[in-house]
Amino acid sequence: MESIRSDFPILGQPLADGTPLVYLDSASSAQKPRVVIDALSECYETYYANAHRGVYQFGVKIDEAVEGARERIARMIGAERPEEVIFTSGTTMSINLVAQAWGRSRLSEGDEVLVNEMEHHANLVPWQQVTRQTGATLRHIPLTGDGRLDLERLDECLSSRTRLVAVTGMSNVLGTINPIDRLTEAARAVGALVLVDGAQSVPHAAVDVSNPQVDFLAFSGHKLYGPSGVGVLYGRREWLEQMDPFLCGGNMISEVGMTESTWAELPAKFEAGTLPVAQAIALGTAVDYVNGVGFDEIGRIEQALLAEAQQRLSEIPDLLIHGPSVEHKGAIVSFSDERVHPHDMAELLKRKGVAVRAGHHCTMLLHSLLGVVATTRASFAPYNDSSDIDVLVDGIQYARKTLRRD
Repeated sequence: MESIRSDFPILGQPLADGTPLVYLDSASSAQKPRVVIDALSECYETYYANAHRGVYQFGVKIDEAVEGARERIARMIGAERPEEVIFTSGTTMSINLVAQAWGRSRLSEGDEVLVNEMEHHANLVPWQQVTRQTGATLRHIPLTGDGRLDLERLDECLSSRTRLVAVTGMSNVLGTINPIDRLTEAARAVGALVLVDGAQSVPHAAVDVSNPQVDFLAFSGHKLYGPSGVGVLYGRREWLEQMDPFLCGGNMISEVGMTESTWAELPAKFEAGTLPVAQAIALGTAVDYVNGVGFDEIGRIEQALLAEAQQRLSEIPDLLIHGPSVEHKGAIVSFSDERVHPHDMAELLKRKGVAVRAGHHCTMLLHSLLGVVATTRASFAPYNDSSDIDVLVDGIQYARKTLRRD
């Protein structure tokens, strides 16, 4: 872990007051290893150009670098073809692309889209919008008391009217890891497609979109130790070819007439305008980095941290950890403290150098179900270690003493 930590320059710098940084907010955005930072700088300093525009030296090199990144991403997620990988601005844009480019033309009155109450707003609000636009119905899979999908009631929710199941691979609040294989099998039985929000799950475990075969997968670069401003939509080729573009403009057309146009081949069809070229290239470098560390090693480190954090926080009186037991979740611990409001907790932890997130985490529906307006969330990555948990626990006790609610 010390070797991994040394790859991230920001983690070696103290805060303005000299306090060491304890970064426990990787679920919001992961820090960047030196190789990713260097990849961005190298592109801007030595060969930057717009992609798929120029035949001059920089233009050719940038094209090769962007497409090389696409190929590495395709291999990482098990895509059959690189052109099934679409560069977007992030998970939110990727899901909206599917909602508008697939949903608006495929859904109609009587059709159903199945979601659930743990979904991030980015995988809920787009489906609210498109079902309202098309007359389709939005349904949800109930959750169990410990924050898992209630699979015993799955048959009640799926029917011949279900067109799409949209589900997070891993909850950004509860840490719940959802059984994508079981959901995919059930969706296939009724002829429905499956979209996986992989914003949280992709950085933590190996993904193979062919096993189980999902139809769409969305994830963001900045949570995968890559740059912000770039993300990925994987889509099975047969669906992408049937879909009309979501955004129109340069680079996504084949022929343009005065009254109509035809579209370019994949992936350009869904990549209108100027790509975030340096970010896409550096995302390829981030993929190389996580592959070098290995998802088995990432999982081993994170699960050990999760188990330790969950155990130690569970020993604090009047502190409630939300979500399932460690064997059913990823490296996230969200909690409510009866003695300290989450926003106060985050502010007081900040004084000890601990970076956590407090709020509803873009999951208002889930927090209503939990009966709280906000939670405090600590999330872990391979650059964390047990000493970070020590500081977190000490910081929670400090917050309690400061507010004199012991």
